[in-house]
Amino acid sequence: MMMQFGIAAFPSKEVQDFANGWRIRHDPKYNAIPPHLTLRDKEELSKEQLKEAVAHLDTVTSTLSPFTIRFNRVSTFFPVSNVLYLALEDPLPVQQLQQAICSGPLAIPAPNYVYTPHVTIGQQMEPGELHDLYGNLRMSDVSLESVIDRIHLLHATDNGFWTAYQSFQFRS
Repeated sequence: MMMQFGIAAFPSKEVQDFANGWRIRHDPKYNAIPPHLTLRDKEELSKEQLKEAVAHLDTVTSTLSPFTIRFNRVSTFFPVSNVLYLALEDPLPVQQLQQAICSGPLAIPAPNYVYTPHVTIGQQMEPGELHDLYGNLRMSDVSLESVIDRIHLLHATDNGFWTAYQSFQFRS
């Protein structure tokens, strides 16, 4: 039996509260998953693939140390997609984390896009709404920090919600 899994890191409560203030009105997936940094998109895994993924994530996180990230602005993926998000001052540590995760049995043969770590605050918006909101928010002073010290292997429930299957704390 195949189940849908994804990998994410959850930012601090302060970052989640800030993001949820916007998500409740502008993100139809608000109830399905808390604000997060996607590290690997959802995919279906068999029981055997799941075992390999868990072993891989355990190995990867055994070599990692906690690090601090800072969100410093609101940005958008427009015109590729109608998404507003909290952007990182320095995305490199999260990009390196994502590269470590997406190796070995979780390697992505041909990625469809360049990985941009972010926390979504609005998606599936009408273009006018996106531009109005972005016009206001890009002038906002955003300064939010979060320590990333673990990642989560998430699975999709039958009703479309995402829940932690297993968490992996950084141990180096």
